[in-house]
Amino acid sequence: MTTKFTPEHEYIRVEGATGIVGITPYAQEALGDIVFVDLPAIGKVLKKGEEAAVVESVKAASEIYAPVSGTVTEVNTALSGEPGLINSDPEAGGWIYKVEIADAGEIDGLLDDAAYADLTK
Repeated sequence: MTTKFTPEHEYIRVEGATGIVGITPYAQEALGDIVFVDLPAIGKVLKKGEEAAVVESVKAASEIYAPVSGTVTEVNTALSGEPGLINSDPEAGGWIYKVEIADAGEIDGLLDDAAYADLTK
């Protein structure tokens, strides 16, 4: 299992041909209390860098961009009733959607742990 990051503060946890996407602890902290999540439709085909979802906080609404191209296979329906999961557990219970990765090569262009840590210093 590999986790990579985008400069826009999304993460993708890669498990085989599936990616689990959410926002990083850094991003949820900057947004503040998450009050609503607009989840993508299952079956939606995403292109890398395209808007996939929206999270709304008490401060602002923020687009969540697709870190890789692929098809949405699952969404975290728990967020509909409890969007604060993104705040309390962004990297486990607060994931947003799962994607069947279309081009595994796109993962190589994302940031690793060290590069993301440098970005958020």
